[in-house]
Amino acid sequence: MAMEGGMKCVKFLLYVLLLAFCAFAVGLIVVGVKVQLVLNQTITHGATPGTLLPVVIIVVGAFLFLVAFVGCCGACKENYCLMMTFAIFLTLIMLVEVAVAIAGYVFKDKVKTEFNKNFQQQMQNYPKNNGTASLLDKMQEEFNCCGAANYTDWENIPGMGKDRVPDSCCINVTARCGTDFDLRAINTQGCVEKIGMWLRENVLLVAAAALGIAFVEVLGIVFACCLVKSIRSGYEVM
Repeated sequence: MAMEGGMKCVKFLLYVLLLAFCAFAVGLIVVGVKVQLVLNQTITHGATPGTLLPVVIIVVGAFLFLVAFVGCCGACKENYCLMMTFAIFLTLIMLVEVAVAIAGYVFKDKVKTEFNKNFQQQMQNYPKNNGTASLLDKMQEEFNCCGAANYTDWENIPGMGKDRVPDSCCINVTARCGTDFDLRAINTQGCVEKIGMWLRENVLLVAAAALGIAFVEVLGIVFACCLVKSIRSGYEVM
């Protein structure tokens, strides 16, 4: 079926938008996985609104990628059913993304509170659980932090003492560098604030991107509807 020049332009623009949707979908999945990995390491007491948010982000990203693929097939084959499916599902995704953006703003502080509580609980198990010790060491090294609020939190942990912090608190990690430490040789800032800031930045980044892509998705829906109308008109002529 030959298409008019205007519809060819619409089809081309729709392809461009579909590529943007694919890129955004991959970005959502990557950010969602990163946030979920960090939360899984510290928040261990079941699902909460804060911990479920990255799961929703991953699901939305995967579904958006699938919908973009359907749209690409529909535009390529000029298939009425595929394009209608694409337009409907893209509308649903847009509504979910707006909801995710709102939830990301509402729950950003709740995530930090949950993170703080669980981090302190895991610090209590540090001297007696090698798995917990390895986990906290990895986080302190990765985020250049020490303790929950700051390095002095380790004073209250049984088996640690006033003049000792985990070696992972050291700026340059070496064996026993945390014993009788020099304050200038360790990271003094707490992990809750540092990691919490990282989480907030990523969640808010996704929220802002979701609102931005929602506008682009509106264009995608409009172009898809125009293409559907053109395809249906072609069927009526035939």
